[in-house]
Amino acid sequence: MTESFPSKVFTVEEVNRLIGTMETVMAEIERLGNQVERHTMQLQILDALWGPKLLDGENPDHAEFTEHQAGVDRAVERIQGLVLDEILARGIRFPPGGLKYGLLDFPTTLDGRCVYLCWKRGESSVDQWHEITGGFSGRRPVTSEQERRMGI
Repeated sequence: MTESFPSKVFTVEEVNRLIGTMETVMAEIERLGNQVERHTMQLQILDALWGPKLLDGENPDHAEFTEHQAGVDRAVERIQGLVLDEILARGIRFPPGGLKYGLLDFPTTLDGRCVYLCWKRGESSVDQWHEITGGFSGRRPVTSEQERRMGI
């Protein structure tokens, strides 16, 4: 089976230049995720109080219900836009758990094979990598020798 190379491969230097932007993007995604949680909690409370009657336009809490539902929808739409436009469009991979744990994978090459430079929110630079199938638990430090051979 032949390995498929991504259309964009990053060097360590390129990733490090993006860290500030990605930190900002991930902070905004976290903020919006917190909004979703707050709105969802309020929706659950209203649902517990009213059940199906909450959907009735005459219900005294119906307007609050629609406001919270719209808040969830807006935040989710904005999160999706950030992921698509700021992360995926740049060729960056959002791995499973990426949203929850602030993880991003940057495709690169090492000795002719695809690997990922792995960054976790809060890290000031990318200094870890893992095999395509390795995931976060398979992270290894990038040596200076490997860094010279990555992304070429």
